[in-house]
Amino acid sequence: MWSGSPQPEEGLPPPLTGPASWKSVGPCKSHRESPGALVETSAGEKAQGEEGPTAAHLDVSRLRSSSMEIREKGSEFLKEELHKAQKELKLKDEECERLYKVREQLERELEELTASLFEEAHKMVREANMKQATSEKQLKEAWGKIDMLQAEVTALKTLVITSTPASPNRELHPQLLSPTKTGPRKGHSRHKSTSNALCPVVCPAAGRTLTPDKEGKEVDTTLFAEFQAWRASPTLDKTCPFLERVYREDVGPCLDFTMHELSALVRAAVEDNTLTIEPIASQTLPAVKMATIECGSSSSNTCALSGLARTCHHRIRLGDSESHYYISPSSRARITAVCNFFTYIRYIQQGLVRQDAEPMFWEIMRLRKEMSLAKLGFFPQEA
Repeated sequence: MWSGSPQPEEGLPPPLTGPASWKSVGPCKSHRESPGALVETSAGEKAQGEEGPTAAHLDVSRLRSSSMEIREKGSEFLKEELHKAQKELKLKDEECERLYKVREQLERELEELTASLFEEAHKMVREANMKQATSEKQLKEAWGKIDMLQAEVTALKTLVITSTPASPNRELHPQLLSPTKTGPRKGHSRHKSTSNALCPVVCPAAGRTLTPDKEGKEVDTTLFAEFQAWRASPTLDKTCPFLERVYREDVGPCLDFTMHELSALVRAAVEDNTLTIEPIASQTLPAVKMATIECGSSSSNTCALSGLARTCHHRIRLGDSESHYYISPSSRARITAVCNFFTYIRYIQQGLVRQDAEPMFWEIMRLRKEMSLAKLGFFPQEA
């Protein structure tokens, strides 16, 4: 038996029931709804059913419009941020470019400064080396001048200083030497009244030395005028009239030896004050090889200047050369006479001689006389 109301199947609308009963709307009024009211009700329900999809479409369009607004606003925000980032990036690039230029400028200035410092350092080192070389050269020249002056002072003390009666210089006055030291002299002896030479006069009868008469002197005006002109402005230039005459009459002939090439070297060394005369010990005479310009034997028994066989007690050295040349006593006397003359005129040039014109003139004449006597072969014999 079936009891209860029928259940509607799932997914199907519920079945229609019987006609609706009339309802009472009030205690005093009871009526049944008219068909017009039913029509209005169904029309309202239909209108509500049509309004539902329209509202849904409106909601969807509202959502779409709001989402588009959001997108537009987001897009504008992102564009603004992108523009801002690009602007900042551009500023960063400009700053980087500026810093890069600053770095390049600093590197360039640093390179220029380094180059200038190195150049200045090299310049300072070069100047220091030049100054050092100049100082060393000047020091060497000073030491050479000191040695030369010491040697000249020594020679002046031993040879050049004029002898006094209390202490006569026997080398300047060979007539004071005893006959045992001087030995027999060759040549002619002269009478006392006619002798004006420096050599002693030996009396054959008495066998003793006689003092020569006092020499008479007279100033040559031409020579004295040339000397005074030279003394006003002393120079070693051989072209001046005073020295040109001395060179022509005394220096040239006195240093004119047989070996002309060596003679020219000796003359140049004497003029430059670089000639050295050294004594040789007679016990141990070394055999030094002569230069190629020498003629004859290289032993100490041959004079390198005259080429004659003579016993040589001295040798000469030219400048800083290691070669030595043996010379005879006659050649040594000729060289020494010229050296004494140049030493004296150098003293005058340097202002070391404090005398009047006439005593200086006669001293020069005495030195010229020594050169003339040496040139003629007169020289003091060694003890």
